Amino acid sequence: MEHEATQELSVTPNAVAGGATHVSDEVVEKIAVAAAKSVPGVAELGGDVARFFNAVLDRVGLDQVGDARRGCSAHVTDGAAVVNLVLVIDGGRPVPEVTDGVRVAVTSAVEAYGLRVDEINIRVDDVALGGPAAPSA
Repeated sequence: MEHEATQELSVTPNAVAGGATHVSDEVVEKIAVAAAKSVPGVAELGGDVARFFNAVLDRVGLDQVGDARRGCSAHVTDGAAVVNLVLVIDGGRPVPEVTDGVRVAVTSAVEAYGLRVDEINIRVDDVALGGPAAPSA
């Protein structure tokens, strides 16, 4: 046993431990909402129906969603996301211009987290006629 030295193992990308990474639907929803809100012409997310249900849930103490994800649902399967958004757009803005901008922004934001975006479904639920500073009830 003349020369038994400990060997240093160099860590290469091939030597990194395996395993699965899963990004939750909720994380994708938060990313998508933030990206959609950054697009000019998007007054808010949620619309009348979502506001109504959230007001009811808030009143009875059952709202677990929080403001960060209102107006958005996402589903992630095998690294691919499907995102559904409900938007309120500013009055006077062309709908295709706003929705195209939202698709670009959301796709870019979600892909930055290493996911592929398969679909972004958008429903324009309302128009804010008072401009972006209009109070929402």
